[in-house]
Amino acid sequence: MKLHWVDLAVLIAYLTTMVVVGLIVKRRARLGMSHYFLGANKLPWWALSMSNAASMFDISGTMWLVYLLFAYGLKSVFMPWLWPVFNQVFLMIYLSAWLRRSGALTGGDWITLRFGSDLGAEASRISVVLFALVSVVGFTGYAFVGLSKFAAEFLPAGIPPDSYALMLIAVTTLYTSLGGLYSVVITDLIQFTIMVCCSLALAWLAVTQVAPDQLAAATPAGWDEIAFSWQLDLQWSDLLPAVQDRIADDGFETFGAFFLMMVFKGVLVSAAGPAPNYDMQRILAARSPREASLVSGMVSVVLFIPRYLMIAGITVLALVRLGPQVTAGDKLDLEAVLPIVIRDFVPIGLTGLMIAGLIAAFMSTFAGTVNSAAAYLVNDVYRRYWNPRGTERQYIRASYVASLALVVVGCAAGRLTPSVSTATEWIVAALWGGYAAPNVLKWYWWRMNGHGYFWGMTTGLAGAVTLLAFPAVKPLQAFPLLLAISAAGSIAGSLATRRQSPAVLREFYRRTRPWGLWRPVEQAVIAADPSFVPNHALPCDLFNVAVGIVWQTSLIAMPIYAVIQQWRHAAIALAVTVGATAILKRTWYDRLGEREFQSAEPLLDVIETEAP
Repeated sequence: MKLHWVDLAVLIAYLTTMVVVGLIVKRRARLGMSHYFLGANKLPWWALSMSNAASMFDISGTMWLVYLLFAYGLKSVFMPWLWPVFNQVFLMIYLSAWLRRSGALTGGDWITLRFGSDLGAEASRISVVLFALVSVVGFTGYAFVGLSKFAAEFLPAGIPPDSYALMLIAVTTLYTSLGGLYSVVITDLIQFTIMVCCSLALAWLAVTQVAPDQLAAATPAGWDEIAFSWQLDLQWSDLLPAVQDRIADDGFETFGAFFLMMVFKGVLVSAAGPAPNYDMQRILAARSPREASLVSGMVSVVLFIPRYLMIAGITVLALVRLGPQVTAGDKLDLEAVLPIVIRDFVPIGLTGLMIAGLIAAFMSTFAGTVNSAAAYLVNDVYRRYWNPRGTERQYIRASYVASLALVVVGCAAGRLTPSVSTATEWIVAALWGGYAAPNVLKWYWWRMNGHGYFWGMTTGLAGAVTLLAFPAVKPLQAFPLLLAISAAGSIAGSLATRRQSPAVLREFYRRTRPWGLWRPVEQAVIAADPSFVPNHALPCDLFNVAVGIVWQTSLIAMPIYAVIQQWRHAAIALAVTVGATAILKRTWYDRLGEREFQSAEPLLDVIETEAP
């Protein structure tokens, strides 16, 4: 497709603006590590929340979600639980506050608070850094594949799509490395505004160009029903046989069993807390634990409604207007639906804005990922082991080098990744399967120590990487095995080594105030400080998590029902959203008092480990 000059002008203006923003905030970002990676903890919570939402609004993920809605209909509302999307509910209810109270710069810094500074703690820190680097390479490869497919439909032929992806990555790397988190957040706000406009435009096109009876004729019976039974029972054979084959290849036809596995996996991964990426970085950058909770809570509102307006708009146009065009013989490439719809149905001028918006989505995700991973390389490796007495200027320069290195490795991984779905399945099932057990235990079990954490992370990560050598094995099927391996490593490693220093455990419990299996530590803290009030909010938090998952699911279903013009169901989803919001207002938001969520002082000094 040859872009009109108006569309090209919009695209060039957008890319130029992003670089200019990086240059403007460069001076402020160079004031120090805290400024570069956390914005000196001075950025407002709503800006961090919108930035986080923009980072999750990526091209590759949108392609994957369009595929799910196209093939599985309204039942696909539950399928992002694979990621899982409801981890934001666990974060908003309690985990963001727990994490922010540490005052840490990175997840590696947090290890010092939880496990001290002994050999096990140092091994744990290394395992966190290693996981962060592997995950950022995986995310970069996943983003690279989506961007290449997207670019192939719009930019002039004769140049490989990978080359366009590399050009856009170079621009993103430039402004990210110059301005740090300041640059990332400011550009994210611009990008998110563009993406909301694009979402509204695509939803409007779908509503005005596709009638409900046309959509019904293009989809199998039950496609527009959110309820499901043990079997999926969507018969695409007479409409698009390739879709039926793709569903069989996914292995999700026994939808009830798949749903149970999603819930099991999703709860465990969500309870483990944020992975060491842009999500954790935004929480640590909040001004207080209270604002950290608000950052995670607002993400669901500002992300799901506009994103699913876009996804539903693209899917509806593709189902009715494209149909067989998304298949080539027996091949089905639903990951190409998004760019094809924009290419064929969006008018001049708006096309440029759409392309800029979706490139913005990529750049936002990529920028947040690179900036958060560079923090681990510089703070937890370079400064800690190589140059502990360096200057802030040296650390900022090291951040530039780290960002570039991560980009190069991630792009190389992207060139080897066959599809968005392949990358997605490996990240959400295999990589997270090895991550879940040690990171659940670190929050809720006092006996977990640095050695146990190291062995849990290492065995889980090794299992996830090994799975790449067995492409015939579905990552979701391997999740229970990876979980069991990493859990065994965590528990055996902890019980076979000395208990954590009492001083370290008391300081972690005093700062974080978690609930769970902490009774011996709780008694020790109260003995030292009778005025200490332990956290007994477990029943309330679990209730709020359940309400939050219902609330979040209705936020996803509501825009889809609106675009497919099922107004009665859209109204029901709206009523559920309003009701759940009212409950959370009383049981969660009103309890975010200053006494419970005091600002956390920075974690500046390494905790000294007492002799056993």
